[in-house]
Amino acid sequence: MTDMDENSPVFAIATAAELAEMHPQTLRQYDRLGLVVPGRTRGGSRRYSMRDIAQLREIARLGSEGVSLEGIRRVLDLENENRALRERVRELETALADQLINRPGARVFAATTTGAAISLKAGSRPQRNTQIVLWRPPRP
Repeated sequence: MTDMDENSPVFAIATAAELAEMHPQTLRQYDRLGLVVPGRTRGGSRRYSMRDIAQLREIARLGSEGVSLEGIRRVLDLENENRALRERVRELETALADQLINRPGARVFAATTTGAAISLKAGSRPQRNTQIVLWRPPRP
Protein backbone atom coordinates (compact mmCIF):
# COMPACT_ATOMS: atom_id res chain seq x y z
CA MET A 1 0.00 0.00 0.00
CA THR A 2 1.30 3.48 -0.85
CA ASP A 3 1.51 6.30 1.66
CA MET A 4 -1.20 8.93 1.40
CA ASP A 5 -0.52 12.60 1.81
CA GLU A 6 -2.45 15.80 1.18
CA ASN A 7 -1.71 15.51 -2.56
CA SER A 8 -3.04 11.97 -3.00
CA PRO A 9 -6.04 12.04 -5.38
CA VAL A 10 -8.56 9.82 -3.59
CA PHE A 11 -11.96 11.55 -3.52
CA ALA A 12 -14.55 11.13 -6.25
CA ILE A 13 -16.28 14.32 -7.41
CA ALA A 14 -19.41 13.73 -5.30
CA THR A 15 -17.37 13.29 -2.12
CA ALA A 16 -15.12 16.24 -2.93
CA ALA A 17 -18.15 18.45 -3.60
CA GLU A 18 -19.66 17.44 -0.28
CA LEU A 19 -16.39 18.10 1.59
CA ALA A 20 -16.01 21.49 -0.11
CA GLU A 21 -19.71 22.28 0.40
CA MET A 22 -20.21 22.89 -3.34
CA HIS A 23 -22.24 21.43 -6.15
CA PRO A 24 -20.40 18.86 -8.30
CA GLN A 25 -21.10 21.00 -11.38
CA THR A 26 -19.17 23.85 -9.75
CA LEU A 27 -16.16 21.54 -9.38
CA ARG A 28 -16.44 20.60 -13.06
CA GLN A 29 -16.52 24.30 -13.99
CA TYR A 30 -13.45 25.06 -11.86
CA ASP A 31 -11.68 22.13 -13.55
CA ARG A 32 -12.54 23.53 -17.01
CA LEU A 33 -11.29 26.97 -15.92
CA GLY A 34 -8.09 25.45 -14.51
CA LEU A 35 -8.69 26.73 -10.97
CA VAL A 36 -8.58 23.27 -9.38
CA VAL A 37 -7.44 20.50 -11.69
CA PRO A 38 -7.97 17.10 -10.05
CA GLY A 39 -6.11 13.91 -10.84
CA ARG A 40 -7.73 11.43 -13.19
CA THR A 41 -8.23 7.69 -13.03
CA ARG A 42 -7.37 5.50 -16.02
CA GLY A 43 -11.03 5.72 -16.97
CA GLY A 44 -10.95 9.53 -16.87
CA SER A 45 -12.89 10.07 -13.62
CA ARG A 46 -11.84 13.01 -11.50
CA ARG A 47 -10.11 12.31 -8.18
CA TYR A 48 -9.57 15.13 -5.71
CA SER A 49 -6.94 15.36 -2.99
CA MET A 50 -7.21 17.05 0.41
CA ARG A 51 -5.13 19.89 -1.05
CA ASP A 52 -7.71 20.24 -3.85
CA ILE A 53 -10.49 20.36 -1.24
CA ALA A 54 -8.62 23.09 0.66
CA GLN A 55 -8.27 25.07 -2.59
CA LEU A 56 -11.98 24.67 -3.31
CA ARG A 57 -12.79 26.02 0.14
CA GLU A 58 -10.39 28.93 -0.44
CA ILE A 59 -12.11 29.68 -3.76
CA ALA A 60 -15.47 29.73 -1.96
CA ARG A 61 -14.11 32.04 0.73
CA LEU A 62 -12.56 34.45 -1.75
CA GLY A 63 -15.70 34.40 -3.91
CA SER A 64 -17.86 35.24 -0.88
CA GLU A 65 -15.58 38.24 -0.28
CA GLY A 66 -16.27 39.50 -3.80
CA VAL A 67 -13.07 38.40 -5.53
CA SER A 68 -13.58 37.61 -9.24
CA LEU A 69 -12.64 34.22 -10.69
CA GLU A 70 -9.64 35.83 -12.42
CA GLY A 71 -8.57 37.35 -9.10
CA ILE A 72 -9.00 33.97 -7.43
CA ARG A 73 -6.87 32.36 -10.16
CA ARG A 74 -4.10 34.89 -9.48
CA VAL A 75 -4.27 34.32 -5.71
CA LEU A 76 -4.08 30.54 -6.19
CA ASP A 77 -1.17 30.88 -8.64
CA LEU A 78 0.73 33.00 -6.12
CA GLU A 79 -0.04 30.59 -3.27
CA ASN A 80 1.13 27.63 -5.39
CA GLU A 81 4.30 29.48 -6.36
CA ASN A 82 4.90 30.39 -2.73
CA ARG A 83 4.44 26.76 -1.66
CA ALA A 84 6.86 25.55 -4.37
CA LEU A 85 9.46 28.13 -3.33
CA ARG A 86 9.13 27.15 0.34
CA GLU A 87 9.64 23.50 -0.60
CA ARG A 88 12.73 24.44 -2.63
CA VAL A 89 14.13 26.47 0.29
CA ARG A 90 13.61 23.45 2.58
CA GLU A 91 15.43 21.22 0.07
CA LEU A 92 18.33 23.66 -0.15
CA GLU A 93 18.50 24.06 3.63
CA THR A 94 18.62 20.28 4.00
CA ALA A 95 21.34 19.99 1.36
CA LEU A 96 23.35 22.74 3.04
CA ALA A 97 22.95 21.14 6.47
CA ASP A 98 24.11 17.81 5.02
CA GLN A 99 27.16 19.50 3.52
CA LEU A 100 28.01 21.25 6.77
CA ILE A 101 27.68 18.02 8.74
CA ASN A 102 29.56 15.84 6.25
CA ARG A 103 32.28 18.33 5.34
CA PRO A 104 32.75 20.85 8.14
CA GLY A 105 35.06 23.67 7.14
CA ALA A 106 35.66 22.23 3.68
CA ARG A 107 34.55 25.37 1.89
CA VAL A 108 34.52 28.92 3.07
CA PHE A 109 33.60 31.84 0.88
CA ALA A 110 34.05 35.58 1.16
CA ALA A 111 33.01 38.50 -0.98
CA THR A 112 35.43 40.85 -2.66
CA THR A 113 34.90 44.60 -2.78
CA THR A 114 33.34 44.17 -6.22
CA GLY A 115 30.88 41.56 -4.91
CA ALA A 116 32.54 38.48 -6.41
CA ALA A 117 32.69 35.34 -4.28
CA ILE A 118 36.10 33.84 -3.55
CA SER A 119 36.94 30.51 -1.97
CA LEU A 120 39.13 30.49 1.13
CA LYS A 121 40.80 27.79 3.17
CA ALA A 122 39.03 27.00 6.42
CA GLY A 123 40.27 29.27 9.21
CA SER A 124 41.75 31.90 6.88
CA ARG A 125 40.59 35.43 6.24
CA PRO A 126 40.59 37.38 3.00
CA GLN A 127 43.43 39.84 2.53
CA ARG A 128 42.27 43.37 2.77
CA ASN A 129 43.64 46.17 0.69
CA THR A 130 45.44 48.41 3.16
CA GLN A 131 47.12 50.69 0.65
CA ILE A 132 46.80 54.40 1.18
CA VAL A 133 46.09 56.53 -1.84
CA LEU A 134 46.98 60.17 -1.62
CA TRP A 135 45.22 62.64 -3.84
CA ARG A 136 46.38 66.10 -4.41
CA PRO A 137 44.48 68.60 -6.50
CA PRO A 138 46.30 69.68 -9.65
CA ARG A 139 48.08 73.02 -9.49
CA PRO A 140 46.59 75.80 -11.57
